[in-house]
Amino acid sequence: MTATLSARVYRPTPANLSRLARVLAEGGLVAAPTETVYGLAADALNARACRAIFRAKGRPANDPLIVHVDSLAQAADIAELNDAARAVAKAFWPGPLTLVLPKKPGVPAIVTSGLDSVAVRMPAHRLFRALIRRSGCPLAAPSANPFGYVSPTTAAHVRAGLGSRIGHILDGGPSEIGVESTILDLRNPKHPALLRPGAISREALETVLKRRVSAYRRKAPESEAAPAPGMLERHYSPRTPLTLVSKLTRADLGRIAPDEAILFLKKPAGKIGASIFWLTSDGSLEEAAHRLFDVLRQLDDGRWRKIHAELIPGRAALAMAVNDRLARAAAKR
Repeated sequence: MTATLSARVYRPTPANLSRLARVLAEGGLVAAPTETVYGLAADALNARACRAIFRAKGRPANDPLIVHVDSLAQAADIAELNDAARAVAKAFWPGPLTLVLPKKPGVPAIVTSGLDSVAVRMPAHRLFRALIRRSGCPLAAPSANPFGYVSPTTAAHVRAGLGSRIGHILDGGPSEIGVESTILDLRNPKHPALLRPGAISREALETVLKRRVSAYRRKAPESEAAPAPGMLERHYSPRTPLTLVSKLTRADLGRIAPDEAILFLKKPAGKIGASIFWLTSDGSLEEAAHRLFDVLRQLDDGRWRKIHAELIPGRAALAMAVNDRLARAAAKR
């Protein structure tokens, strides 16, 4: 994605953390790393600052933001914490789990897309949590990329997409996990629902909650606000058309045109042509998730006419998370 690069990239020194925390406290935007993907952060209690997130990303107002906190006490200032929320927070925070809960009155409507609920998470990344502490405010932060495009997992990804629209990027190296957080709806703790798959599995949540977690089925049109981000049918999408295949074989290669790229889950054996890519060298789901968005960006920059991507078999948490992102990336425009 071509852009005139003007954003400054900061090394994670104490002086730079203090400088960027002041930017946030004064209503500015800072792109920063989390363990999932890079986020575009603003003071979650400053409506004007949060509107600037929507403008920078080109994000529609009906797609709510996740509020990031540094403590359970700070989460309680944002949301009504029920017993179920406290239980899963104790088990999985800090970490890649977002909870949707009834919101407190101080949360601006722009953050929640006018809903009476809010999405809240305590990230595990030390730099992002340092920004929360030093700025003195919870931080609203969707992925730091133009709306709908492939999520960023490095500072370079952020600068390529938003470099002409924002002024500050904190470089914390590649995001460890590489796909966005699991989102759990606990507005009604008796009927928890999984809104988005991520690194934390439904089974792990059910073990803590001691009850079934259902899969959310959206019935409202996409013009209406969803209870959490990342729920649009088409999202995380490269510009290059992408199709999904349950299993790619060597025999398939002869039927795919030379100007079309092929994305295997695992590095194939034998001779590897220029159009063949893979997510993991040995079948590791952690490596597949970590590399997913970076590889999709590489393919998008390669001027391929089409991308054929292999889905990950099984129902492990990261397999379902990667397949979810691929399915949304492949959804028709």
